[in-house]
Amino acid sequence: MNILIRIAAPSDTETIAQFNSAMAEETEHLHLEMDRLMKGVSGMFDDPSRGFYLVAEIDGRIVGQLMITYEWSDWRNGVFWWIQSVYVKKEFRAQKVFSSLYYHIRSMAKERTNVCGIRLYVEKENELAHAIYEKLGMKKTDYDLLEVDFVLKR
Repeated sequence: MNILIRIAAPSDTETIAQFNSAMAEETEHLHLEMDRLMKGVSGMFDDPSRGFYLVAEIDGRIVGQLMITYEWSDWRNGVFWWIQSVYVKKEFRAQKVFSSLYYHIRSMAKERTNVCGIRLYVEKENELAHAIYEKLGMKKTDYDLLEVDFVLKR
């Protein structure tokens, strides 16, 4: 099976929004508003300083995605790329779709002199995701993630 990885285009907005919705339902049991999702995905394309999406295609169909956002590190004088909005369609899981996306991002990051590392956050209970990320060489940090969310109140 040939997996094509490419930078997403505005024409992919609806698919990315649908994948984000499916991921939120599956991982956090959240129902997200499609209108807000469409605007949020479009917002990434409207302002490239926010980041970018990568998509994975098989036979011309998008089967997976991830989003990269940026975090400046004054300690490292560089930018961390944050992997977010990871989703692979169920029927294509365990077929190296995510690892293809990850290795593509890793290669892109290493080509840039200002990228100091790659980060992501993962649900504590998602043991399968933890195992996959660790197998790819990612390591747990000494930090916990804290937040105040003004939109998705739980």
